[in-house]
Amino acid sequence: MTTVHEAHEIIATTTPLIEATVSVPLLQLQGRVLAEDVRAGFAMPRFTNAAMDGFAVRFGEIADASDGAPVTLPVSQELAAGALNVAPLETGTCCRIMTGAPIPEGADTVVPFEETSGFGSDAVEFYKAPKKGANIRHAGEEMQPGALLAAAGTRITPAEIGLFATFGIAVALVRRQPRVSIITVGDELRMPGEQIEPLAIYNSNLALLASCVEGAGAKVVGMRQLRDNRQAIREALALAIAESDVVITTGGISTGEFDFMYDALNELGVEQKFWKVAQKPGKPVYFGTTGSGKIVFSLPGNPVSALVCFLEYGLSALARMQGVAPAPKFTALLNEPFPTDRKRHRFLFGRLSVEAEALRCQLSAQVESYMLTALSGANCLVEAPPSAEPLPAGSLVTCAWLPWANAC
Repeated sequence: MTTVHEAHEIIATTTPLIEATVSVPLLQLQGRVLAEDVRAGFAMPRFTNAAMDGFAVRFGEIADASDGAPVTLPVSQELAAGALNVAPLETGTCCRIMTGAPIPEGADTVVPFEETSGFGSDAVEFYKAPKKGANIRHAGEEMQPGALLAAAGTRITPAEIGLFATFGIAVALVRRQPRVSIITVGDELRMPGEQIEPLAIYNSNLALLASCVEGAGAKVVGMRQLRDNRQAIREALALAIAESDVVITTGGISTGEFDFMYDALNELGVEQKFWKVAQKPGKPVYFGTTGSGKIVFSLPGNPVSALVCFLEYGLSALARMQGVAPAPKFTALLNEPFPTDRKRHRFLFGRLSVEAEALRCQLSAQVESYMLTALSGANCLVEAPPSAEPLPAGSLVTCAWLPWANAC
C-alpha cells in the first residue's frame, strides 16, 4: 500500500505545469498566479514631495528658530497635491505646502504647520527647526525604475493588486486556471433543495469540493451528481476528462458491488499512479493520469475522507499546476493525546491557538469520516504517523492551515 509520503512524491513528479497564459484586468487578478515578473515602470515616489502639511523652506533660513526668537518668513506660493506649476522657492520666503505636493526647487525641509503660527496669514512665524531634510519624500527612495514588484509564480493578493495600481498597471499576465470537473456518485444522494426520502442523504461533497477548488485558484467547469450506474459513470468520466485538466470524483472507488469508478477509469485509459494509501481517513484514494496530461483524483464518498484527501493531495496538485509551491506545514504542541493508528497515517481536524507564547493544538471532538461537524471551529488539519501508542499531550504534531481559516 502506498504511504502518504510516497503519494506526495508521485503527485509532485507527475502533475504537469499549465504553460498557457492569459492577460487579466487588475480587478480580476485576486487569487491568480503571475506568469512573468512584474517590474516598476518608474521611480516611487515619482517626484520629491511633502510628507505632511506645513511650509517648505531653506533650512538655513529657519535653523535658529525658537519659541523665544521665532523666525518670520513671507509666503511666496502655495502648493497642493497635484500641483503642476511649481516655481522655485524665492530666497527669504517659504512655501505653504500640503501632503503629496511637489517640493519647489531650492527648498530642502518641510516644517509642520503645528510648529509655526499656522496657515492664517501671508507671513509665517517659525517656532522650531526640525532636522534638515525633514518631512520630505525623495523621488525613488521607495523604489527605482525596473525594481521587482512581484515575481512570476506569485499568487496575487490585495497587496499585489494595490501595488500594481500604484504603478498604473491595469493588466497582468497570469497562468490559465486549471479547469476542474467534479463528479459525485451515489444512489442515496440528493442535491440541497430537493425533496428527500427518509433513507436518502444530501450531497455535501459537490458543493464542498467546488468551493475548495475555486479557493485554490482553479475553475470548476463541470459538476455532476450520478447514480450508481456503470454506463453513466463511464460516460460522465469521459466527458469530464475531455473538458478538464483535473477530474475529481467522490464515491464508488472502493471494492463494493456497486463501486464502478475504478473499472471505468481503467476502461478510459487512465493510468493508475496509486490506489489505496495507508492513511485514516481516506484509504481508498486513487490518483491517475491520462496520456494527454490530465490528472484524476477519485476520493472516498464519506465527506471528511473526501475533504482530507483533497486538502492533502488535491491542493498541492492544483498549486503545482499553477507554478506555486504547496503551502508549508508546521508543528504545534498537542493539548491532549492524539489517537494514532497502528498501521495508518492519521489525520484529524483541530484548532490552533497561541497559549503562553506557544502554538498549541486542540483536536476536534468528532473523529469519524462521516462527521463533517468536525470542521466546526477547526482551523487546521493535524496529522501523525502510524504508532502503536497515542501521542501524549505536549507532543509536537504536524499541522497545516485550512485554506479558508484565519490564523489564530
